[in-house]
Order: sequence, then structure tokens, then C-alpha cells
Amino acid sequence: MTASPLDIGFIGLGIMGAPMAGHLARAGHRLFVHSRSPVPPELVQAGATVCANGKEVASRAGIVFVMVPDTPDVAEVLFGEDGVAAAKVDGKTVVDMSSISPIETKVFARKMGELGCAYLDAPVSGGQLGAKNATLSIMVGGDEAVFERVKPLFELLGKNITLVGGVGDGQTAKVANQIIVALTIEAVAEGLLFAARAGADPARVRQALLGGFASSRILEVHGERMIKRTFDPGFRVELHQKDLNLALQGAHALGLSLPNTATAQELFNSCAAHGGKGQDHSSMVRALERLANFEMGGK
Repeated sequence: MTASPLDIGFIGLGIMGAPMAGHLARAGHRLFVHSRSPVPPELVQAGATVCANGKEVASRAGIVFVMVPDTPDVAEVLFGEDGVAAAKVDGKTVVDMSSISPIETKVFARKMGELGCAYLDAPVSGGQLGAKNATLSIMVGGDEAVFERVKPLFELLGKNITLVGGVGDGQTAKVANQIIVALTIEAVAEGLLFAARAGADPARVRQALLGGFASSRILEVHGERMIKRTFDPGFRVELHQKDLNLALQGAHALGLSLPNTATAQELFNSCAAHGGKGQDHSSMVRALERLANFEMGGK
């Protein structure tokens, strides 16, 4: 925690942003917020000031956090009419914690830098639970001095906080994270589906695997979701589709082949085509179940 309260802006108060902003407010910082979704009353009760737009947030805060779904959303927040860049931002700092294009991140940072505004990209991993519990992993790109200045605030939001490199490198790390998460979800789904189709109890198989080399956080959390059929997000399929699009577009530009990433994306596409884009990404198992004409059980 910083030695004295700071004037902090927070734009984007969805299932991730709202609890993150709450941690900053409860630490005693003066919070100025704006969101397309309704501002949670508990934030107002904690002392947050609701602003009409990004310009007002940036006018009143020295550090502005952004947590919105996609690259165009960040562009609109920063450079749209009455966006952050419309305020006097010289000497201020923008911290984008959204998961967006590393290439566009560098463009956004350059444009804000021309206005005298420092910029960090700081996407997170850990989902809604990590946001609520302040246990997020935070992957940061940007100048080290700016990172050190903002780090006490990051420590209110997460546990594993890493300066990966320059601007855009945080987003690159997040894309890598999303590749690994998607492929691990697919592996867990295949393993549990195989076990269930062979006649074993998938819940007991999962319990056995948690004590071995196949153990993972995804087997622990998402494996349970698959078995209990609890697919409320969490992290929505459509957001993971967006992240894998970034991975596949980047791979194309780099001349890389990511065959299993492409397969995971096709499984997510199947989920979305069957009306599941708003479900938790653990629902990828449903695409595999449709291919097998077999469901593990539950609803």
C-alpha cells in the first residue's frame, strides 16, 4: 500500500473490473470511475465518485486503470469523443489491464506518450475469483520506473506481479497464457470425457489425478465445473475466442504454426455456434461431448 491516498481512475467495471476497483477503494485511495455497465452501489458506498466519461476520469485522477473487453474498446476509452486523451494528461499514467492486441498496445502507448502520458500494459490472469480475492497474476509491459511507481497498487490486486519487458510485452505474455489455458482446458475435458465414457466416475478420476503429475489449477477448478455442469462465467467463451484470435493472427504474422491453438479455437467456435458464447470457457467440454454423442452427466 502507498504511504498516502492517491487519486485513481478506473474505467470498466465488469465482473473483473468491479472487484479490482473495490480493492483500491478499500485501501483508502480516492477513486473516480466510469463504466458502460451500472456502477456497483458498494463502490459508491466505499467513496468512489462516478464520472460521466473517460475525459472526466482522467481530469480528476493521476493514474487511470482501464479494464474493458477488447482492443476497439480500449481505443474508444482512450481516443473516442470525451475519452481519456481529451483531458490534459501530461504527467499522468494510463494502466491498461485489458487483454488486447500487443501491436495496437504499442500504438496506443506511443500516442499517449506524445501527450506526455506514461503507459503500462498490465493484463491479468486468474479470472473472476482472482479479481475478487486479489490473487491475480499481473503481466506488465512498460518502463521500469513507471512500473515501480505503480507496483504498490498492483500489489493490492494480485500476488504474482512481473515486469515482462517493454510496452506490449505484457500483452504478449497474456496471449501465451491464454494459449496454455485453452489447451489445458481441452486436455482436461478429453481426459475426463474418456474416463466417463469408459465407465469410471469422472469425479473420482479427477480426485485421483489431482495427486499426480497431471494436477493443475484447471483440473482443480474447471474439471469440477465440467463434472458439476456449472458453466456460469468465470471467463466467457467469447473472450477466450478473442484472445485466441490474437494468438492466431500473431502466429500468422510471425510465420508460426500453432495447430493445437487452432483446434481449441474451433472447439470454442462450436460452443458459440450452439449458443454458449456467454458461458464459462470450461464449457469447451460440451463441444467434445457433441462429437462423442455422450455427456458426462448433470443437466
